[in-house]
Amino acid sequence: MRLTYLAYTFSLAIMYFSFVLLVPILVAFITNESNAVFPFLISGITAFLLSITIKKIIPGASQIKSINDIKKSEGLCVVTFSWIFAGILASIPYLFFGLDPINAFFEGTSGITATGATIFTNFNYPKTLFFWRSFTQWLGGMGIIVLFIAILPQFAIAGRQLFFAEAPGPTEDKFTPRIKNTAAALWKIYFGMTILEFILLKINGMSAFDSICHSFSSVSGGGFSPNSESLIGSTNTILWIICFFMFFAGASYNLQYRALTKLNPFLLFKNEEFRTYFFITFGLAILLAGSLFINSHFNIIECLTHSFFQISSVISSSGFCSADFANWDYTSKAILLIAMLAGSCASSAGGGIKIVRWLLIFKIMKSELAKILHPKAVYNIKVGKYSVSKDVLYQTLMFVFFYLTILFVSGFIIAILEKNTAIGISSSVSALGNIGPGLSKIIGPLAHYDKLHDFSKIIIIFDMYVGRLELIPFLVLFQKDMWIIKH
Repeated sequence: MRLTYLAYTFSLAIMYFSFVLLVPILVAFITNESNAVFPFLISGITAFLLSITIKKIIPGASQIKSINDIKKSEGLCVVTFSWIFAGILASIPYLFFGLDPINAFFEGTSGITATGATIFTNFNYPKTLFFWRSFTQWLGGMGIIVLFIAILPQFAIAGRQLFFAEAPGPTEDKFTPRIKNTAAALWKIYFGMTILEFILLKINGMSAFDSICHSFSSVSGGGFSPNSESLIGSTNTILWIICFFMFFAGASYNLQYRALTKLNPFLLFKNEEFRTYFFITFGLAILLAGSLFINSHFNIIECLTHSFFQISSVISSSGFCSADFANWDYTSKAILLIAMLAGSCASSAGGGIKIVRWLLIFKIMKSELAKILHPKAVYNIKVGKYSVSKDVLYQTLMFVFFYLTILFVSGFIIAILEKNTAIGISSSVSALGNIGPGLSKIIGPLAHYDKLHDFSKIIIIFDMYVGRLELIPFLVLFQKDMWIIKH
């Protein structure tokens, strides 16, 4: 790796993020919250000074004029550290409102990774801070680096390595010849869905401020709400609107772009991953509705509304709640756990293992079982009409193995620290899947993570980053070849 390239690219990302930190100042003026200006001003200045300092202390970094030939390993490194520092910088405003450093870092990381786990024990903060929570989720949902690739000329040509470092997956899915155009197209549909949801929520009775915050958090698969009880008590119309956008937050934005540009919604169902995602969501929602009807004695309308809402919320990693599901029966919570582990689609704002990886795992299992009867047969594994290479199959197996290993180890350690197995398993599944609330009452949808041990919070922060960056950039950092520095 070339240290000068790393320093220059990283400093660029931090410098532009410093401008993002100033956005809430406009909200503070609109809401007449002068006490909220200073925290974000200091945060923006801190980020800007950090960017300048990096260029100054690394010899030759300030002389770099272009990053067009940045390598894949350098892109992985830049993206990983950009996200870590974005979480740190996003945490600074919380320090001014009484949060200690670990809690502030937890809340900042939960926002920027679009997780939605919170340590807030009360909601007596300025509206500007709640806007920042939701806004960080909106930025993190589609990807900060993807945004920079879309709008900044410095990232135009070098964007390919950074794009796929930020959004790794089983396949490199781009639908325009230039990565810059792909990034711009993704942000157009992302922005358009945000505006559409805001309008629908507003005309159906939600306040303008709540509408923008919930729109930011739902299209990003985030889940932060400015209300202490999330969406409990909202009308069925509001719940179904947000349910719709949460579902599509977990669907591939690339696929949605194709369907919209060709004005053909049936293209969605021609995609095998989307069909699987749709039928898993629908099937689990029906099962959950039946469980709620039998065990919780909800009426039919409540059963269908809460079941489709919560399954869409969990499978898309949004984490909103229409009811306190931590108090539901064990069958209902087991169904929610299945949705947590299923995850959303590749190239979406959602988290988890991803549906396409589960598809590949089951197809690998099917082919291996078939080889027992026909050992000489050659089986070609496909997703849709496209064949999947052996390298991609191997990477998928490796990904799932490491994902489950990290889930088990972190869950085991947290369970010991908290002396509670439910908290250990639930918090690890939730953090790695970027879902937010857990199934335990202590960290459930109406609870918070503040009571957990500080070391448990640090493990959860690590899991949130790993889940958002989909594991690969973190694993690569542990390879010694990555750290052969060239000046």
